[in-house]
Amino acid sequence: QVQLVESGGGLVQAGGSLRLSCVVSGRTFSNTAMGWFRQAPGKEREFVAAISWQGVSTYYADSVKGRFTFSRDNAKNTVYLRMNGLKPEDTAVYYCAADPYGVGTSRVSEYDYWGQGTQVTVSS
Repeated sequence: QVQLVESGGGLVQAGGSLRLSCVVSGRTFSNTAMGWFRQAPGKEREFVAAISWQGVSTYYADSVKGRFTFSRDNAKNTVYLRMNGLKPEDTAVYYCAADPYGVGTSRVSEYDYWGQGTQVTVSS
């Protein structure tokens, strides 16, 4: 059973920062590409960032490029999303997702496992 558990969400003022974490258990983490997605009320789930299994390659949505940083620590089976310069439009539930043997993509359908999500709220 693969489990992904996110943490680190919360309420922050515009311009502030948060760091989300996602711990993966139940499978070999080091050969799994990972992604972060988010979903705001009434909207579809959208891609935020992805990282290759080695952590060498990262990909970002245009809306977060330059503000968010995706990293991973394979020794801890954990990925992180550092979010700086937060804006009210970043408010959403953030989900991490695992793509075993993948390269890291923006497509929701490529990810086999998902966490339960963590709420991020940015006030203006």
